[in-house]
Amino acid sequence: MRRAGVSPTAIAIFEDYWNQLASGSTGMVPEETIEPFTTPDVVESIVDPDQAREALDATVMIKLNGGLGTSMGLDKAKSLLPVRDGRSFLDIMVGQVLWARKTYNVRLPLIFLHSFNTRADVLAELEAYPDLPVGGLPLDMMQSSEPKLLRSDLTPVEWPKNPELEWCPPGHGDLYPTMLDSGILDELITQGYRYASVSNSDNLGAAPSPTLAAWFASTHAPFATEITLRTPMDLKGGHIAVRKSDGRLILRESAQTPPDEQVYFTDPNRHPFAHCNNLWFDLKALRRTLEERNGVLGLPLIRNAKTVDPADPDSAKVYQIESAMGAGIEAFEGARAVAVPRSRFLPVKTTNELCLLRSDVFEMNEDFIPKARVSPLPVISLDERYTTISDFQERVPHPLSLSAGVRLRVRGDWRFGHGVRVACDTDLGTQGGRIEDGMVLPAAG
Repeated sequence: MRRAGVSPTAIAIFEDYWNQLASGSTGMVPEETIEPFTTPDVVESIVDPDQAREALDATVMIKLNGGLGTSMGLDKAKSLLPVRDGRSFLDIMVGQVLWARKTYNVRLPLIFLHSFNTRADVLAELEAYPDLPVGGLPLDMMQSSEPKLLRSDLTPVEWPKNPELEWCPPGHGDLYPTMLDSGILDELITQGYRYASVSNSDNLGAAPSPTLAAWFASTHAPFATEITLRTPMDLKGGHIAVRKSDGRLILRESAQTPPDEQVYFTDPNRHPFAHCNNLWFDLKALRRTLEERNGVLGLPLIRNAKTVDPADPDSAKVYQIESAMGAGIEAFEGARAVAVPRSRFLPVKTTNELCLLRSDVFEMNEDFIPKARVSPLPVISLDERYTTISDFQERVPHPLSLSAGVRLRVRGDWRFGHGVRVACDTDLGTQGGRIEDGMVLPAAG
């Protein structure tokens, strides 16, 4: 890691996690150690416009943009994938920020957290937006990297076929030390920014929000996370819980849940809120806490079992040591969780969500914020033939009409024509076939 130029802070964090792993830690959070969290804050929809503008002007937007979307068969930054009207995630995020600056007369810098896999391609695309930089601040910061470890003995894996695959990003919990080591945290504070609004680049619902900025400023909390009621499409995502030992709010991810307790993890009656991974934190509080802890927040370990080549299930079995950005909630006394509408949480992790986002369920106006026309959202379930983007686009080349608020299940090799409308709950069976242009599903007979 030193030879590769990894920062001393990142090395210290990796060393701590490696020692935990070597001592037998799995990073698991058993159900018996937590209580469900069911009492989030609620934001008033009416706030003083001057206070809202002032809070938003003191806010920096940070987007996690290090993912390749390998689970969807992508080999470039996932944010470059076209999702609406030929616009990519990146185009829409930039449009949201530029619209908010003009509408509310605020500075609102946009900074991306990149991995070594995504930086060059995204910065090349951002050249189309010369007005995006603000106050001499950079458009991005680089996530650290660390070696993948052989599961057998925890030594760094060697993979001569493609040495780049020997390395991986350390999870988005790396945001905090990266902000410190890059100097961006200090520069933001020097320029008068106080708050950070952070979210995933594939969640277009997490647009600039003067209302939430005003709420967070009014709480004087060091940290807050957005949560929303779970739907059938996000039962595998993380949730906030209360740790019994000290009463702290914590984030629990699926990878931190024992396999025999997944039934509790996915139970919306027990854990009713999904963690949006939309965070707010006070920049000065972060700076102070990092200084007190020598740059190490001490976020919980996530041990991810992978293969060294994600595309080859027979390649060497490795662990990737990761941490979650949202786990920062337990590092700050007085952290909050706030309930937000589902419109703030529109993640695209699979082609199911992509199919929905591209459909007529959503409309997008000059503010570049996708708005749902129906509630609850339709539930889409596509089988393994639609997993990769190339396979999905081959079979579903045109947006579907799903605004009837339906459940669509596709279990066979079906090809969809132009203008297909799903009028009520539909289950397409394993026989496969072609859905002709303009057809209404389910078809008569």
